[in-house]
Amino acid sequence: DGLVVSENMKSNNADVKIPKSELEAEDRGAEEERPRESDSNILDLSSDYPRDKHISIQRHLADLEKLADLREDERKPCPLCPEEKFKACYSHKLHRHLQNLHWKVSVEFEGYRMCICHLSCRPVKPNLVGDQTLSKMGAHYHCIICSATIVRRTDMIGHINRHVNKGESESRFITVGAPKSSYEVVKESATDVQVLPNHSTPQKTDSYFNPKMKLNRQLIFCALAVLAGERKPIECLDAFGATGIMGLQWAKHLRSSVKVTINDCNENSVTMIKENCHLNKMKVKLNIKEEDDGETVGNGENSDTIEVTKMDANVVMHLRSFDFIHLDPFGTAVNYLDSAFRNVRNLGIVSLTSTDISSLYAKAQHVALRHYGCNIVRTEYYKELAARAVIAAVTRAAARCNKGIEVLLAVALEHFVLVVVRVLRGPATADDSAKKVRYLIHCQWCEERVFQKEGNMVEENPYQQLPCDCHGSMPGKTAVLLGPLWSGALFNTGFLRRMLLEAVQYGLDEAQPLLKTLLCEAECTAPKHFLTQSLGDENKQEECGVYIRTPSTFAESYLVHGKRKSEEVLRSAAKRQRAEHSTEHPPFYYNIHRHSIKGMNMPKLNKFLNYLSEAGFRVSRTHFDPMGVRTNAPLAQFKTVLMKYSTPTYVGAQAEGPVHLPGEIQVGEEVPAAAVVKVEEAELVEDDKSAAAVIKVEKAELAEDDKSAVAATVFTESYPTHCAAE
Repeated sequence: DGLVVSENMKSNNADVKIPKSELEAEDRGAEEERPRESDSNILDLSSDYPRDKHISIQRHLADLEKLADLREDERKPCPLCPEEKFKACYSHKLHRHLQNLHWKVSVEFEGYRMCICHLSCRPVKPNLVGDQTLSKMGAHYHCIICSATIVRRTDMIGHINRHVNKGESESRFITVGAPKSSYEVVKESATDVQVLPNHSTPQKTDSYFNPKMKLNRQLIFCALAVLAGERKPIECLDAFGATGIMGLQWAKHLRSSVKVTINDCNENSVTMIKENCHLNKMKVKLNIKEEDDGETVGNGENSDTIEVTKMDANVVMHLRSFDFIHLDPFGTAVNYLDSAFRNVRNLGIVSLTSTDISSLYAKAQHVALRHYGCNIVRTEYYKELAARAVIAAVTRAAARCNKGIEVLLAVALEHFVLVVVRVLRGPATADDSAKKVRYLIHCQWCEERVFQKEGNMVEENPYQQLPCDCHGSMPGKTAVLLGPLWSGALFNTGFLRRMLLEAVQYGLDEAQPLLKTLLCEAECTAPKHFLTQSLGDENKQEECGVYIRTPSTFAESYLVHGKRKSEEVLRSAAKRQRAEHSTEHPPFYYNIHRHSIKGMNMPKLNKFLNYLSEAGFRVSRTHFDPMGVRTNAPLAQFKTVLMKYSTPTYVGAQAEGPVHLPGEIQVGEEVPAAAVVKVEEAELVEDDKSAAAVIKVEKAELAEDDKSAVAATVFTESYPTHCAAE
């Protein structure tokens, strides 16, 4: 009858015929859509181009009905359903079936409808019922772009949106470069980068760019700038480039001091990195394995060259040696630590950013145990706990390569945990670093904590190491063993000073306040003490109100002129550095709100820091917690000072002032079992002047297990309920 049977219909076991004129028209349209060979943006992924659309993808309902060949006098099967699911029927019933079942729940995209299909296109595991095997026919959709089969309609919509965000075209059924109009140009630190519209969603884009990580990028840039001042030129690697923003900032500001390599395993990301290099007028040095002559020159006067590689991060770190390596994968970075420490040069720097905060912040403890081999719980100092857990994993990875580490910087904020360490080659330094990985004993009642003592001998009563006596006064087990964790210092004061100098020099405004806080935290001094103290150095500068030692003095121990320094010079430099910073900052911190006394107004945080400092303790604020206090005072003394300078929360009380305990109790002495606090009068609210009330607090008993908080108050006299004082 002049009809040709479609090959696709034969594969779907449906006896459907299509007019020959329609097939010829489709062939002519496909030939017109054949891509030009000169179009370099189109990547031909299939040899049998063009590919036919599935029969479930149609423009109009009438086109779907033509496949069924509706005739009033004959029964016709559904072209999208097997015969055992929908038997052949007359045209009026088949029309309702196609309209209500297939067409109504279709997914629309650029004029096409991807109807639901019930054919056996999708492989489904058979169900064994007795001796009979029944093949399950699952409903699914066929993607118009990649011919994938998706079960759910919502998943199909998301699948199509991901194709659109990646710049993949449906007209040719192949991957094409996204049009220039779909790119967004983002500028950060005088560097322009092109990003896709959904750049902030890592699961749906290849070129992930997070504007909230700007502070993280500035801190890493400052660390690299300090290293670039020690020796030139240095080879640095951004192992996970994405858009290439970080490597572009390195090359644009540090220029000839660094040789930048940006790596990414995704082809679309590598393409975007090259385009961003040309956008910033940088030369691009392609990987040796790539085609052409190996170098592509961008337009512009800038002669800086950036090497772009496309391979796995572990592979590129195994093949080459670097002075500076930055790891910023999506999630944890523990899978890349062994490769990073294998070839990093002596006195080089490894920085890693971990964004798996759900496991590090003790929300998924089993994941933290699996990734970091560390047992952690949610505590008031959970952010510092996360930083020490990451450093412990870094230490073990470096020790496996016979290398030790020196922690230069550890920052834990809302979105990430950043750790910057310097690599010290040699088994002796590896042993010294490994000894600083210890377990932590944490009391779950009062949240006192202490690192377990060194040694392999098992103690009969490990609770004796805790300063508190909760185990003696409480039944059962009161403490938990956390770790292993890094027990050493989290900051290097001299390195932070030079980082602050670089931040001021390059105008990194967001990093400067954080670096000042880190400097105060590293020295464990109050901010005003840090600004006024003398550094005892002739070559010093004052930048933004903070004295900064110049690199000519402090960095002298790390400067490399031509050949590497001998071990004796490095050992003397390390001794000199230890002499300058003999006292490390105390580990962990206390939250002032967590230990506030019920019924009392605590003093302002800065005033409380002065009170602790006057009592003879080292004290500073911490970036981990805005209301945290880092101090070497035990928790009992911390609460005693807080109790002394807190005021009762009754109406008409003085703004602030110390509460005088009986017998003039001084800080450092034991608090007696009872304290008497007398309140003579309580004023009424202005709108209630009908009565007067005198409330006398006869006795305030202190609980035996907590010698710093009021446990009970006895009110001897009170007046009617409408009295505001009551």
